[in-house]
Amino acid sequence: MAEKVYPMTAAGKQKLEEELENLKTVKRPEVIERIKIARGFGDLSENSEYESAKDEQSQLETRIVTIETQLRYAQIIDSNAVAPDEVSLGKKVTFVEVGDDEEETYEIVGAAEADAFNGKISNDSPIAQGLIGKKVGDEVAISTPGGEMKVKIVKVAG
Repeated sequence: MAEKVYPMTAAGKQKLEEELENLKTVKRPEVIERIKIARGFGDLSENSEYESAKDEQSQLETRIVTIETQLRYAQIIDSNAVAPDEVSLGKKVTFVEVGDDEEETYEIVGAAEADAFNGKISNDSPIAQGLIGKKVGDEVAISTPGGEMKVKIVKVAG
């Protein structure tokens, strides 16, 4: 069985590496210290501080494993390898919904980097799937959970 590949930009990989380093060198020791202090409070069966610290430790270790896996199978995408006006992972695309003048701009990134609040959408998202491979001037019908939307690509930037 082939391993899952995690496409990402070089900047996204660096950000994950920095987060992993912080989790291992700062957060993990903090949680271990909290567990040690909470143990000193006595009976562990009724010790909410201990339970809270153990839960945090579990979440922390899960996140560390997730990031390590994403980094191990990272595939760095070079957006310069495609035409300058073609939508691809690592590029910002600006489009308007047909019949509307309001422009929307998103950077298409790997799932590990996605952050919709900061304009970064996953290459697995319906919008990105509909736009990847298209060029400036193309009109595209995109199927979204909210229904189909028609958009026109007005700008692509590396």
